[in-house]
Amino acid sequence: MNSADVALLLIRLAVGSTMIAHGVNHWVGGGKIEGTARWFSGLGLRNGTFQAWMSVVTEVSAGVLLIVGFLNPFACAAVISVMLVAGILAHRPNGFFIFRDGYEYVMVLALVALAAAMLGPGSISLDGALNIELSGWAGGGIALGVGAVGTAVLLGLFWRPQLQEVS
Repeated sequence: MNSADVALLLIRLAVGSTMIAHGVNHWVGGGKIEGTARWFSGLGLRNGTFQAWMSVVTEVSAGVLLIVGFLNPFACAAVISVMLVAGILAHRPNGFFIFRDGYEYVMVLALVALAAAMLGPGSISLDGALNIELSGWAGGGIALGVGAVGTAVLLGLFWRPQLQEVS
């Protein structure tokens, strides 16, 4: 075990626990699933309750996979996709800074996930124990490609934004 393996574990713990917290919050925090569904519907997503549950499952699953370091680029892809959707639908119109509800936070999480996919989970991981090596350009390509396709599919199937009238 070297310092790079410990650093990768810390990154996985930070992003993974953040994703789990987000998923649990969408499930039982604030307005619970019903409130999350209303919020998602307000962002233009059809089937708000389905979207809320899919968000919970995706965020919690990605978080767990990151923490244990299993199928690292696919866990990172889930983080990238969730953050792209959040960035596009909820944060993009507000500019960069998070204190204005901008995309700063979701961009950082997505880019850290991409970097984690490229670096791999390190030896302190299930991937390391099972000798699964998906890192470098391949790991980054999987994470970015699967994340982007997942985002495009979700938006293509479920996003129906309100059209603004031109006066």
